[in-house]
Amino acid sequence: MRDKTQANSAAPGDRLIRAGAVVFFLGAVATLVTVAPLFLGAKPFPTYMFGLSMLMAVGFLIAGAGVLRSVTAGRRQAREAAPGASR
Repeated sequence: MRDKTQANSAAPGDRLIRAGAVVFFLGAVATLVTVAPLFLGAKPFPTYMFGLSMLMAVGFLIAGAGVLRSVTAGRRQAREAAPGASR
């Protein structure tokens, strides 16, 4: 049986995973920028910069939601492919 999806088609959750990776990367950069003055002996950044560091956690959660969405779509597709194996 041949799979009906194309190699370049986006599966459910792929956009969430990509968006989560971008947000995580932005949070990682913000973390490096925020921590650098502490090691360089410079004046620390304002408090809101530490809040931007939380983007790492937000990105991780967004990507995790994308993975869960992809898993549920795969399970649903597998359930539809095997009609005799329903619960």
